Amino acid sequence: MKGMRRVVVTGLGLVTPLGADVETAWANIIASKSGAGTITRFDATDFQSNYACEVKPKDHEYGFDAGKRVDHKIQRQVDPFIVYGIDAAGQALEDAGLTEMSEAERFRAGCSIGSGIGGLPGIESESLVLAAKGPKRVSPHFVHGRLINLISGQVSIKYGLMGPNHAVVTACSTGAHSIGDAARMIAMDDADVMLAGGAESTVCPIGIAGFGQARALSTGFRDEPWRASRPWDKDRDGFVMGEGAGVVVLEEYERAKARGAKIYAEVIGYGLSGDAYHVTAPHPEGSGAFRSMEMAMKKSGLALEDIDYINAHGTSTPLGDELELGAVRRLFGDALNGVSMSSTKSAIGHLLGGAGAVESIFCILAMRDSIVPPTLNLDNPSDNCVGVDLVPHVAKKRPVKAVLNNSFGFGGTNASLVMKAI
Repeated sequence: MKGMRRVVVTGLGLVTPLGADVETAWANIIASKSGAGTITRFDATDFQSNYACEVKPKDHEYGFDAGKRVDHKIQRQVDPFIVYGIDAAGQALEDAGLTEMSEAERFRAGCSIGSGIGGLPGIESESLVLAAKGPKRVSPHFVHGRLINLISGQVSIKYGLMGPNHAVVTACSTGAHSIGDAARMIAMDDADVMLAGGAESTVCPIGIAGFGQARALSTGFRDEPWRASRPWDKDRDGFVMGEGAGVVVLEEYERAKARGAKIYAEVIGYGLSGDAYHVTAPHPEGSGAFRSMEMAMKKSGLALEDIDYINAHGTSTPLGDELELGAVRRLFGDALNGVSMSSTKSAIGHLLGGAGAVESIFCILAMRDSIVPPTLNLDNPSDNCVGVDLVPHVAKKRPVKAVLNNSFGFGGTNASLVMKAI
């Protein structure tokens, strides 16, 4: 983003299947734990897949307490994805030290928090109410409790943020596009501070049935769900549904520096592309992924050799994993010898619209702590993996100064982000 204002990350917030705050989730990721288990929300015995990576209840050792940051009245009115998003946004603002801003500052602070699907559980449940009890029993909060942009809406109301109020909906690329779009808003002087990220919660009967019927979900590990998400492994058979939220605070660099903010990273590259090929299958040559990464790298001004870590889209699907790896090989060439690449979806599943944001935070923490998270269950790598450091099983200590994060979604929508340490 040369010639524009610099954009840095000054706050982080996470709600994940491995922890409902940044440090807990990160510690569990680095410890090679899995968030997968048999679905508890409903009886999934007769479903194609009976397991998922659920956000754990508050009595769990790393569970989520919605009451910490979300009013009980709001909790009753909205779908879980909004609750997760509000909480992650609050965490990020607290981390950045920006919960109290002047009115002038709040005019220049906004939100770019989206979701891939939004309020699917509420749509399902209220449809059943309508069918069983008639239209007068449908909740008056039905519409605004399900809409995707209501994460940004609720967060902006809670914290009085009057800058851009934006919500991206690009399937599994949502979280990364949200961060990239928000960074551009700051770079182009539309805002000074942006909360950016994504959230998702689709572990419900219609969600699991729908993705199952589309043959997208893993189905072969009913008795050992922690083994099911296995990017690049020959035995992979689809993704494991995850849920949660990731939100970052983006801030104009000079403003952050002037107030003595803790600066985690700088967003220096954003690439986006379309496959123009198929609604669910990636382009057979991985061309969209390639062009997305290529654009992000060009914008960053870095050499390919400068990238230390790639957090791959790596969903554990038979086709997608191979095509992404092929696109990475094509772009990086010999520079790939110095890169570590892993998929944290092996631990927390696929958070759909939340994935790109959560994984961007893991990239930032990899730079902070000089350690890259592992790819779990990589027991029998596919033949295409030879010579690539996919960080199997255990985290790896190494210097990490610059990272690339990939997110690709249904409809052929691709996003890549490049960030560097300062």
